[in-house]
Parts: sequence; C-alpha cells; structure tokens
Amino acid sequence: MTAAPSAPITVAFGAATDAGLRRRINEDSYLAAFPLFLVADGMGGHNAGEIASAAVVEEFAMLSGRESLTIDDVHTAVAAARRRVAALPAGAGAGAGTTLAGVVIADVDGEGYWLALNLGDSRTYRLSEGSFEQVSVDHSVVQELVDSGQLDAAAAHRDSRRNVITRAIGAGSDAEPDYWLLPAEDGDRILVCSDGLSGELDKDAIHGILLAEADPQAAATRLVHEAMIRGGRDNITALVVDALAVRSRAGGARERDTVPVSAPIEDADIDGDTLPRAMATRGF
Repeated sequence: MTAAPSAPITVAFGAATDAGLRRRINEDSYLAAFPLFLVADGMGGHNAGEIASAAVVEEFAMLSGRESLTIDDVHTAVAAARRRVAALPAGAGAGAGTTLAGVVIADVDGEGYWLALNLGDSRTYRLSEGSFEQVSVDHSVVQELVDSGQLDAAAAHRDSRRNVITRAIGAGSDAEPDYWLLPAEDGDRILVCSDGLSGELDKDAIHGILLAEADPQAAATRLVHEAMIRGGRDNITALVVDALAVRSRAGGARERDTVPVSAPIEDADIDGDTLPRAMATRGF
C-alpha cells in the first residue's frame, strides 16, 4: 500500500500480529494507516490490556488520512488517549495500561521526516543506507540498569525484570513520550514492533530478515513467524514501512542526524508479560 504522491513521504507497508504460543488473548493493537504506523502493547493481566491498547489505537486512528502530522497533533492525541484509558470502567479495562511506539509522517519546511515516539518497551528501528539502528530507547527497569552501568546488554536480555516498564499510557503512569525527528531518505525501512518480537529475535536476526525480504508485508510476516519459531512466549506484532519517495527542497542538503525533540508543555498469565513498575512492585 502507498500514500498519495503529494505526501512528504510515499510509503509501502506491511503488518503482522499473532497472540503467540503461550497466550490466549492478543493484547497488542496496531495502526498502519497513512500517516501513522504505531504499535500498542497492552498490559494488565485481568485488567484487560487489550482494551487499553485498542482504545489508544482508536484515538490515533482519527488522524489517519492526512498527508502529514505535527508534534502538536501527536501530543494532543497522546493526551486524549491517556484520558480515554483512565476513564475505562471497572471490568472493562480499568487499571490497565499500554505501551505506544512508532512513527508518523511529518513535513518540516517542505521536507519529509519520520516523527518517532515512544512510551514503554515496544520498539522502533530504522534501516537506512546500510545502517541499522534502534531509534527508540526502552523505558524499562533493565534499560535504566544498563544506562547506569549496573547491567550489561547481554545480561539485560535474560534479566527477570526485563518486562517491567517505567512509562506507559495508563497503569498509573503519567510520563510523557520521547520524540525524535529523523530526516527521511529514499529507501529507508522502518520497523515498529512489540517486545514479543524483540524478546525472541536479537538485533542481528531482525536485521537479516529486513535485508532478506524486499516486500514489507513479507518482511512483517516472516518476522512474526520467526519469533513464533523461537518460542512465541508473548504477543508479537511487526509493522514494516518503506520510504519509496521522499520530498525535499530542491538543491538543499539534508542533515541525517536523528534529533530528539520535546513535547509541547501543557484471566491472563502475566509471567513474562509487560508490567508497569508500580504493578510489578505490588507483586502482581
């Protein structure tokens, strides 16, 4: 699928999701509708995380169909999604929460940009001109330990606290997302995924699949399939978005650095599931 040629970035994209091999319900929700490509990983066990993740995706879906979005648009949608999750009634999602990660298409002075956002430990990766990087930074206890030098990356992948997150929408969190502006280039490939994928496939394995599968739908499907083969211990979602054409100012040199930006001021088996820090410390 592609966007209108007048958009700042014309894209093709694919999406795949599965409940995995150990879970009865898929608490992941996603939105792949131009100009938004987002994954929400619900959490909460008996509190119905799938309701929280679906509510967030539904809120953002109201922005679909536009040619581009601004950070104000996204920040306003995050605030509305937070209110919507907070208002979920008892027995239908009250107390649940969700991660949120992904990219939206942005127009910056006539040029196409990826505007990435993140709350929690779902991830956004970028493959561009031979370089493969994780754009988002996990909001998790183990990431804090890695950043402080108390844990190395290899140990973090096995640590029993790896599913405890420090930011979310709902579940008692009111933290703001991280945002980044990435100047888009023809041929960019963006991957947005829940931790059910990154928990089963390491960065090299993900990179290899993104290189091997030219079609974005084939890449998304294979990523989920490979995560199932490796264990499928959690819900798994993958969105793959390819930049087919990027609008830029004629004759203008493009800066390639990723730029962090600030927001405007204003019955479930939970073993291995994503948990907010407050819930984990209460012994859920």
